[in-house]
Amino acid sequence: MAFTFIMKIIKLKENRDFRRVYNKGKSFVCPFFVVYVNKNRTGEIRLGITVRKKIGNAVKRNRAKRVITAAFSTVCPKIISGYDFVIVARTRILDVKSTVVTSHLFKFLDSFGVLKPYQNEKDTD
Repeated sequence: MAFTFIMKIIKLKENRDFRRVYNKGKSFVCPFFVVYVNKNRTGEIRLGITVRKKIGNAVKRNRAKRVITAAFSTVCPKIISGYDFVIVARTRILDVKSTVVTSHLFKFLDSFGVLKPYQNEKDTD
């Protein structure tokens, strides 16, 4: 019987945590979002999402947050523990689905080196 392990995403809420990730973390920009990554001491994966009012009204801002959260929850099981992530939404995120955002997150987090090594399940010879 196979069990799936679902990690709980801990949300960043304190301003000092956001500032630490902005100042000390690495960043990468894509048309849909900006990702900041910084190692933490808690050993947990923590996520903060910021969406400016420039994106639109509350409905649009909440949709952007939902898309980012859905994409991150897909990527989360493959992330090495002990990192803080802050994702800043950009205006173009309103025009895409979470699957597109997921593929961009995979690519950028792999370039940061925070993803677990790939294990091919078919190589059981």
